[in-house]
Amino acid sequence: MELPFDTAKQTLPLFRLLKFPPLGLSPFMRVQHTVSRHSCLLGIAECALLENCLANPTFKPVATGGDGNDIQFWFVGIDPTLKTVVVGHQGTDPTKIMSVLTDIDFTPEKLDPTLFPGLPKGIKVHNGFADAHKETATDVLAAVRTALTQSGLNTVTVVGHSLGGALALLNGVYLPLNLPQVTFKTITYGMPRVGNKAFADYVNKNVPIDRVINQEDIVPTLPGRFLGFRHSIGEKHIQDDLSWVACPGGDNTDERCSTGDVKNVLEGSVKEHSGPYDTVIMGC
Repeated sequence: MELPFDTAKQTLPLFRLLKFPPLGLSPFMRVQHTVSRHSCLLGIAECALLENCLANPTFKPVATGGDGNDIQFWFVGIDPTLKTVVVGHQGTDPTKIMSVLTDIDFTPEKLDPTLFPGLPKGIKVHNGFADAHKETATDVLAAVRTALTQSGLNTVTVVGHSLGGALALLNGVYLPLNLPQVTFKTITYGMPRVGNKAFADYVNKNVPIDRVINQEDIVPTLPGRFLGFRHSIGEKHIQDDLSWVACPGGDNTDERCSTGDVKNVLEGSVKEHSGPYDTVIMGC
């Protein structure tokens, strides 16, 4: 359920200012480096951001997949420091995801009941995200099972940036339906809206999530609310001074939150989509 927020009556105490130490000590930093390491794990030597790959030296890859074109790269691995299995999804070039999100031919569609059994009626998501998720869902699930067995852990963190964030959220719904005894956490960066209000309501009740959004990033404002799309709770919004604010509710229209900060596409910025997220730049 979306939390109410009336800017005429509610003031700063409803917001939680996140005071993170600088240069790599925030609780999100280790995950951010992991989100940005797909190219390293998949052997793409020309990655310019090699420091993101080297920042988490104890991470143990278990499986990788995708081709970076028709199918987004993904990986599953074990982080013994964070004591979690990690599922990572590749992001995409901001200009490419903008074309996907503004394509007038997309349609909201129901999730495949063979992958998502027992979901409430009325849930619909962007068909492009649903199709991309379906391409890798069973392979990712098999890899997660392998990683849990190898590690002896019972916690899975699902992460992704941009389109990878949308896929991470869908896996944050999908994986617990198949592994109900495992503890899951979903962390996304620059994630667009994925589904309708019924989907956001389900996420609010069933998916522990942090949605990190950088400044005036345009991608999280799409697809538009006028098309019926909604964000879940969990927003952590990076301000222009690089401080972080935890925003209550879903599409909070206060100016300290993404929906209120970027009221229309003309106020958004593609260049801020890649970060920095506490000094980390996504991609190569």
